[in-house]
Amino acid sequence: MRYKIGTRGSRLSLAQTKWVISELKKVNPDTEFEIKTIKTKGDTDARPLFSINQKGIFEKEIDRAVAERKVDFAVHSLKDVPTKLAENLVLACIPKRESPNDVFISSNGITLEKINSGAIIGTSSLRRAVQIKRKRPDLVVKPIRGNIETRIKKIDEDYDAVVLARAGISRLKLDVNFSELSTDEFFPSPGQGALAIVARADDSETISLLKKIEDQNSRLEAEAERTLSNFVESGCRFPVGAYAKSNGQILSLKVVAFSVDGKKSLVVEKTGNKNDPTALGKIVGEELFKQGVKELALNWREKVEEWNKK
Repeated sequence: MRYKIGTRGSRLSLAQTKWVISELKKVNPDTEFEIKTIKTKGDTDARPLFSINQKGIFEKEIDRAVAERKVDFAVHSLKDVPTKLAENLVLACIPKRESPNDVFISSNGITLEKINSGAIIGTSSLRRAVQIKRKRPDLVVKPIRGNIETRIKKIDEDYDAVVLARAGISRLKLDVNFSELSTDEFFPSPGQGALAIVARADDSETISLLKKIEDQNSRLEAEAERTLSNFVESGCRFPVGAYAKSNGQILSLKVVAFSVDGKKSLVVEKTGNKNDPTALGKIVGEELFKQGVKELALNWREKVEEWNKK
């Protein structure tokens, strides 16, 4: 049997897809795979991610190829996948999640706590920008675009340090010194560190194959985070961090929402039955609304544009 896989053409996307292929070959050694790279809106739009008012900018064209039977399934970073897919598509598999942490990378290995006042920090994420400024208001945080390698190369050119997701560095096997940022202070994006494999809902044979490499805990944690994300429509734009963790039969979900200037925040943490992550996500989402998350989101677009012009 031969499968055609859709993915972006970036080094990270290809590394993730090749890892998925290696895992699938462990359970189906005789199966063959072909990678088809597809360019997305996110690859061609140079604006910072949080200033683009469109969901699914890194997956829409690829999932369309799945729906139109041009490829059999697609491999994405889960955080790039909208919570609502097209009717004929399904999130068929979430393999074992990598670390959800962010990392701080500087030229001399200095940490976020010790870097000089006034240092310029680059990030593609408004969520990260807000959390950096809350911890170190004396730093200058500026938008940065480009793939992971490009962002790292910009250290000492335009930036003194950058903040990235640890998962990308691990998947690319990059030899770079970094300091890990705790999820207690730097809440990850919902789904950060996890992969998502999308297939056609009626393709039971492909779904059956993909299910062989699914990690149950990663799926349940992701479902809780994505339910919450759908509830508050965080996406790339509104700075909401969420992290679910399973422990035995208990699933915990901790969420933080910030105003765009970082001056106000809401934190909600709840636990629930591991086998009902959707209910937990909804409970946390409802609590956020009770505490006034809508007020935090007011005028976010104007604030983002102001920040982006710095």
